[in-house]
Amino acid sequence: MSGVVASRLAELGLTLPDVVPPLAAYQPAVRSGAYVFTSGQLPMVDGKLPATGKVGAEVTPEAAKELAATCALNALAAVRSLVGDLDRIARVVKVVGFVASAPDFTGQPTVINGASELLGQVLGDKGVHARSAVGVAVLPLDAPVEVEIQVELAD
Repeated sequence: MSGVVASRLAELGLTLPDVVPPLAAYQPAVRSGAYVFTSGQLPMVDGKLPATGKVGAEVTPEAAKELAATCALNALAAVRSLVGDLDRIARVVKVVGFVASAPDFTGQPTVINGASELLGQVLGDKGVHARSAVGVAVLPLDAPVEVEIQVELAD
């Protein structure tokens, strides 16, 4: 992997992981015209979740924010697996984040900032996006957070 995005990842001390294999009947990412849509990405690291449970209970908001950044990194890996070169990204169009939340937790936007901030650090102005941050009762494998992204390609 070479190019501007690869250099930026290296400067940030980040390594793009291998794409996370699907947990069910879906693809990690699909392309439609100039757009790539990722499936929801869990914060998997080396095939495992580093934490499980609800944010605001078993998982702190600060830890969940870091996990959201991992989700975004995994989403970029899914995009790369489909298009080969992250320099082809014209912009991130939309980010949707899901936070498995304790009943009284209302800090979902702050948690999903982890993904948004990582995309901005890696892609600069191309990482600025529209976003939703949603609290949910539970996520697959009891993950605390899940993130999906939509990107437009410069072809």
